[in-house]
Amino acid sequence: MSLITVLGLLPLLGVLALVFLKKDDALGVKRLAFATSIIVALLGIWIATKFDRAESEFQFVEVREWIPTFGINYSVGIDGISLLLILLSVILVPIVILAGWNESEGGRWSTKTFYMLILILETMMIGVFAATDVFLFYVFFEAMLIPVYFLIGGYGSGERIQAAVKFLLYSLFGGLLMLASIIGLYVIAGNQIGRTFDISSLATLQIDSLTENFLFLGFFIAFAIKAPLWPLHTWLPDAAKSATPGTSVLLLGVLDKVGTFGMMRYCLELFPNASKTFTPMIITLALISIIYGAFLAIGQKDINRLIAFTSISHFGFITMGIFAMTTQGHTGAVLYMVNHGFSTAALFLVAGWMIHRRGSSTISEFGGLQRVTPVMAWSFFIAGLSGLALPGLSSFVSEFLVLVGTFTRYPVAAIIGTLGIILAALYILIPVQKALHGPTTAGNENLKDLNLREKISIAPVIVAIVALGFYPKPALDVINPVSERVITKAGFSDPAPTLGK
Repeated sequence: MSLITVLGLLPLLGVLALVFLKKDDALGVKRLAFATSIIVALLGIWIATKFDRAESEFQFVEVREWIPTFGINYSVGIDGISLLLILLSVILVPIVILAGWNESEGGRWSTKTFYMLILILETMMIGVFAATDVFLFYVFFEAMLIPVYFLIGGYGSGERIQAAVKFLLYSLFGGLLMLASIIGLYVIAGNQIGRTFDISSLATLQIDSLTENFLFLGFFIAFAIKAPLWPLHTWLPDAAKSATPGTSVLLLGVLDKVGTFGMMRYCLELFPNASKTFTPMIITLALISIIYGAFLAIGQKDINRLIAFTSISHFGFITMGIFAMTTQGHTGAVLYMVNHGFSTAALFLVAGWMIHRRGSSTISEFGGLQRVTPVMAWSFFIAGLSGLALPGLSSFVSEFLVLVGTFTRYPVAAIIGTLGIILAALYILIPVQKALHGPTTAGNENLKDLNLREKISIAPVIVAIVALGFYPKPALDVINPVSERVITKAGFSDPAPTLGK
């Protein structure tokens, strides 16, 4: 059994153990869920130490027959990209549990149900990044919708039911389009190489251009909804506003990365010619997402919706880096996914604590927090600076690589994309000024600063933001070989530098 399989099974063993605890033993449930997530995180880190950084192919591979009649296998393995995203997942889950220790209270169901859903979701996140069988990937891709739907609808606030249903309908629509494309690939594979869903085998298929374009669109639309990319983004602000802070962290910090991960893993490798055909259109959509998300973020009065719209802008950068079709752009996009996961986690967690203390999510209600709650204010400030890609913090390196990689092939798009950096300063610094500085708003005088548990939970996120800003080399060493492999398999090469006289 591969260590990846063990990693995916451990959260389910935690769920099984939770079944035997009493519903009213909330403290015991939380402790067991947290302990399970810590064990999973430690195993994930140990796997990372055993990973060969110089290798671009899949490692820790396991293949077992699942439905042999249709050529469907339980097939898992990780490369550098999936390793980093799995690490992001398993590190954020215990942070979410510790940071949101009491956020399950007052939900529609019990505390035990809440943490069972969190652990089930962790298994799905590991599985979706590790699957190397396309059908298995689709199963995880769709199955992860179930715990998220119940986490938003059962434990969120405000119009949580409408937000959960909207999230589910959008995602199911994209999933159906992907399923149609998967069936098309299966039929073509049956005529050429035999029944299989193995991604390496499917990448060798000879597909006529019209069919390839349609199959590509089925995958791409599903991933664009998940990412989300303009104009398929409208479910995200509602979900982010209604979900608990912990659910929002996992939703935007990890689950949305499945969309951009899928673009890299499936769109580029399975449909290289269609990727070339649609690249100008996708670059245009990415630029619209960058500018549109930034402008709407500037005008937001609700702090959760603000963070959601900033993420739409950031996912525009990630998508642009993927379809720049250069190793620098691709590497920057992967690193951006990891860095965005940590910076968004910090923003949502601190925003959740601010909302809980103030009883409001309106930005103008948080005036003067710097004087009253300095640790909480500084945590939000550092996370915000990472979101605007300040040099020395994590997002700067990835955003710089994306823009450099894009400029070498699409200079006009890169120049337009830099406008997003200017707008980022506005959508971060304006709310920072309103919420943290200025006169203390009435009702904020007696707010409590972060307690020990909250400080412990936010500390590793802040450390990751600073460490990856000053020393991103360990992550880049893992990403670079895979980026070169993906770009080469897609039939691209980096543009040669032009030397002036």
